[in-house]
Amino acid sequence: MLHPIIILVEPQLAENIGMVARAMANFGLSDLRLVSPRNGWPKKGAHSAASGATHVLEGAKLYDTAREAIADLNYVFATTARERGQMKRVFGPEPAMAEAHARIASGQGVGILFGRERTGLENDEISLADAIVTFPVDPKFSSLNLAQAVLLMSYEWQRRATGGALPFGSEQSTPPAPREMLVSFFDYIESELDAVNFYPEDKKPIMARNMRDIFHRLQLSEQDVRTLRGAIRAIAEGRRLRNR
Repeated sequence: MLHPIIILVEPQLAENIGMVARAMANFGLSDLRLVSPRNGWPKKGAHSAASGATHVLEGAKLYDTAREAIADLNYVFATTARERGQMKRVFGPEPAMAEAHARIASGQGVGILFGRERTGLENDEISLADAIVTFPVDPKFSSLNLAQAVLLMSYEWQRRATGGALPFGSEQSTPPAPREMLVSFFDYIESELDAVNFYPEDKKPIMARNMRDIFHRLQLSEQDVRTLRGAIRAIAEGRRLRNR
């Protein structure tokens, strides 16, 4: 078991199960266990709600009770939005997944119990768990959709597993413009501005420096400079044609 096991206890709506599968697949989880789904399994509508995460649904395992669903696991979290009066460690999503990561790395099986859409987990089911996970929600409206709760836990797992690395960055497609290219661009734009008497004579030096600073702050790439120069050339040529 290389990832936490997501366990849904008596889920009712097919759409929720499908969206849980989608949330899991978004963040690299695939092991789903269903405890006595209402009205049986499979459910019509679950696959469409999964939006392509059908491998999670097709690999889902069925159990009659929560006790059976966690029997082979070494450590179990129970999610709840309410204080249950049970003497257990209470985690937020981030430290819970840090704990899960350490335990899974040592070869342990870890599961996360999620309760019914309307009533959540029963106290007896929570008593089967080693620890509780709850969320820093507004206490005036603490109820989370089932798929949202799974999404939060799945996100924290993936963030911990990947170090928060993003799938892509903002690297420039072309290298930064060399100084010679920038200076030539500055000369060009200043000559075109001179041609239309843009600068008051007594303020030209400081205005030219300010404009250069604007472009320096933008950290222009070679492509940026070529594009800007081409746009200014087109404007200047259009003005000359109109003047003729």
